[in-house]
Amino acid sequence: MRALILGGTADASLLAAEVARAGLDAVYSYGGRTRAPADQPLPTRIGGFGGVSGLADYIRREAITHVIDATHPFAAEMSRNAVDACADTETPLIALERAAWARMPGDNWIEVANVGAAAAALPQAPANVFLAIGRQHIAPFASKPQHAYTLRFVDPPEVPLPFAADVIVSRGPFTFDRELEMLRAREIAWMVARNSGGDGAYAKIEAARTLGLPVIMIARPALPERQRVDSVAEVMQWLGHSTRLGA
Repeated sequence: MRALILGGTADASLLAAEVARAGLDAVYSYGGRTRAPADQPLPTRIGGFGGVSGLADYIRREAITHVIDATHPFAAEMSRNAVDACADTETPLIALERAAWARMPGDNWIEVANVGAAAAALPQAPANVFLAIGRQHIAPFASKPQHAYTLRFVDPPEVPLPFAADVIVSRGPFTFDRELEMLRAREIAWMVARNSGGDGAYAKIEAARTLGLPVIMIARPALPERQRVDSVAEVMQWLGHSTRLGA
C-alpha cells in the first residue's frame, strides 16, 4: 500500500499523523498556495500536478494505491482532477470532507452560490466588512470599494490588493473569544464566509451569531460523485487500519 493524501486542511493534518503513527507508506501533498505550510510527519510534496494527466502520471510513477482527497471543500478543481485521475488509473479514492455548516437559531445568513453573488449581496451604504474567504477570491469585491474591508491571510500578500483593506496575517484555528474580540474591535457590520464546515473555522460564525451580524454564506461548489466520509477514523478503516481518534 502507498497512499497519497491531497491535503491542506486541519483534518488532513490529523489524518497524516494517524497514517504516520500506523507506519503506513504515504505522501502528503500541498497545493502550494501557502508559503510556509505546516510540517507533516510524512514525506511531503508542494505544488500542483499539472491537471488530470499530471496527477494520473504521478499516481502511476509513484505506485500510489490509494488516494485521499482531504483538500478544502472549495478546492473544486483539485477534487475534480482527483476523481478523473483515479478513474483513469483505477485507483481507489475517498474524500475526507466535514459536513457543511447548517443554519442555527440566531444566525442571520444570506446564502449565495458564489463569490460574485456574495459581492453583489453587500449593501451600497459603506460598512465595515470582514472577508473570511482567502486571498484567491477577493477580486469581485473591488466592485464595492466604498466598504472598509478586513482580510485575514496565513501569509502577507505578495502583490497589491485590488482594493484598500486592512490585512490581518495570522494562522488559525481561532477561538470564539478571539473572534468575538476581533469583530468588536473592528466594528464589523458584515461578514462574508465560505461554508467550509467542520470545527476549525466555526468560531467566527458563532461570534457573528452572538453579535447578530449578517453573514453572506457562500455555498460549496458542486463536485462529482465520490465516496465521502467525515472523520479520520473512517479513512483509516478504509485503509485497513484502526485509529486512536474518535472522530
